[in-house]
Amino acid sequence: MDYKYIEQLMERYFNCETSLQEEQILRSFFQQEEIPAELLPYRDLFRYEEEEAMEEKLGDDFDARILSIVEHQVVKAKPISLRKRLYPFFKAAAAIAIVLTVGNAAQHSFSDEDNNFQQSEAQPGMSYQQPTSPLEMTAEEVSTPTTKTKVEENSIDTLAVLSNRDTGL
Repeated sequence: MDYKYIEQLMERYFNCETSLQEEQILRSFFQQEEIPAELLPYRDLFRYEEEEAMEEKLGDDFDARILSIVEHQVVKAKPISLRKRLYPFFKAAAAIAIVLTVGNAAQHSFSDEDNNFQQSEAQPGMSYQQPTSPLEMTAEEVSTPTTKTKVEENSIDTLAVLSNRDTGL
């Protein structure tokens, strides 16, 4: 059998030059049982539509079923306040503040000890005089007489009058 016409149609098909009727001729040709061996690899290409039509397809109600499943799932969103959104930032700021405070305190405590130690090495007698100077200042304040003001005298007189009244009852 001469298959030159089919081969020409195949060549035009791959060049995209065939009409719909010529493509239908090719499909019907490849539906036959007896196909030459050189055209056998192209059989599946033209039988594909026929086989797909026979396979099980989605029903007409498929879209409706999927949409009904999707529509039932309602997600309720909780409103989140600004305070809750910023809470992690507050934690980070507090941690940084604590670290800076501890670091600053440690820096000052080490620097003060170094300065006091260096001063005591330079002037050994100074370390004994410094602790006693506040005590001496307190002793001087206690030994100096204080003068009473008029307001203090009036308040003392008022307290004396009140205390006399309380004892008279």
